[in-house]
Order: sequence, then C-alpha cells, then structure tokens
Amino acid sequence: MKELSNKTAIITGGSKGIGKGIVKKFAEEGCNIAFSYLSSESSASKLEKEIKFLGVKIKKYKSDASNFKEGNQLINDVINDFGGFDILINNAGITKDNLLLRMDYESWQKVLDINLNSCFNLTKAAVKEFLKKKKGSIINISSIVGIKGNAGQSNYAASKGGINSFTKSIALELGSRNIRCNAIAPGFIETEMTNQIDKKNLDNWINSIPLKRAGSVEDVANLCCFLGSDKSSYITGQIIKIDGGLLT
Repeated sequence: MKELSNKTAIITGGSKGIGKGIVKKFAEEGCNIAFSYLSSESSASKLEKEIKFLGVKIKKYKSDASNFKEGNQLINDVINDFGGFDILINNAGITKDNLLLRMDYESWQKVLDINLNSCFNLTKAAVKEFLKKKKGSIINISSIVGIKGNAGQSNYAASKGGINSFTKSIALELGSRNIRCNAIAPGFIETEMTNQIDKKNLDNWINSIPLKRAGSVEDVANLCCFLGSDKSSYITGQIIKIDGGLLT
C-alpha cells in the first residue's frame, strides 16, 4: 500500500521548486493534493495536468498565502472540493537578499509576510479541520539559515527562525489533540534558483558539505512524505535539518 493512500494534503507554493517536488512525491504515494500558487499560472496548470495521470485527485488554487482572508478562503475551498484534508505543508516562500544597510523596509516586510505570516494564516485556518478529525500533520518548510543565520539574508533568516519557533509552539499547543507540527530545514537544494549560480560559487558550496553534493527536491519531498505518513505518528515539535551534514 502506498504511504499516503486515502489522505489529502494542502501544499502552498506548489507549482515550482521544492513545492513541485513535494506535489509529485505525494501523488506517487497516493495522496490527493490541493496546491496553491501565486503568479506561475502556466507552471501550475502544467503540473495539474501531469499529476492527473497518476490517478489521484488534484486541484490548483490561485491564492496569496500571506493574505489572511485568502488563506482562510483556500482552506474553505479545499474542504468544499475534497471533503477535508489530513496534511498541511506551509511551503510558500521568497528571498529578497541584501546587506542590512542596503535593505529597504519593503524587502524586509515582504519576506516576513510571505514566509512567516503565511504559516500563521494557513495553520490557524486549518486547525478547526484537524480538531474535527482529531488528528493532523502540519509541516513547515524552514531553512538552515533560520538556525545559523547568513550575511545578506537577515530578513530571510528572521522569517525562517520565526517558523522554527512557531513550529515548536504549535506542537506544544496541539499535541494533546493528536495534531503534529514539524519543520524541515533544508540546506543547499538544487532548484531553478540555484541553477543560476556560477560554477565557482556552486563548487564552493558543495565543497563545504560533508556529503559533497547538493540536495535534491526529492530529498526534501521524501522527508515530507514520512512526516505526513502514519509512520511518523510519534514525532512532533522537531526542526529536522536536511543539509548533507553542513551544520553538523
């Protein structure tokens, strides 16, 4: 039997990068999927069509996870369309890197809104459904930058560090209701964004990783699959690094 058969997941930011990898993996494991996107309409439509061939129910939703009202509407729409859900993956995120002295307020606030506030918006809206079902798994996509910090990414680090603390607090609040909340903190993962890095900098990154390779979106998706499955029923409140040993 597939790991996620008879389950339904909501995945924010699911049209590209890590989110797209999670959508594909969950579909392969028999999960019905509702995924949101903000601007990449063509990528979302292409992914939706591709996944339908795997025999699971999938639907895309254009939704701004950083907007409280839109987050609530997304949850309500998924309940109406799918009859409920079992897993919430808060994956929506952006970067707007710059040194603090050069960073404007808009860049600071935008990253916090999309990366951190979206976790609050969707989690708060989803909790009623999880309480009704008396179970649920919330998976927040964080970053090792939220643990160690990184020069030129104070906004991103703050947002991901906030996600880590939020994750632990929600796990403590909801554990007695059989609702789990964990975060995944990826390190250097190959995506469309990292493909733009020049070879010298890419080699420097890889040489600093004990496993001497970048991670893949499939690596992250596999961990998401485990945390969404019943095999992880005794795991909550954890920030799990997936970084090839970089922060060891």
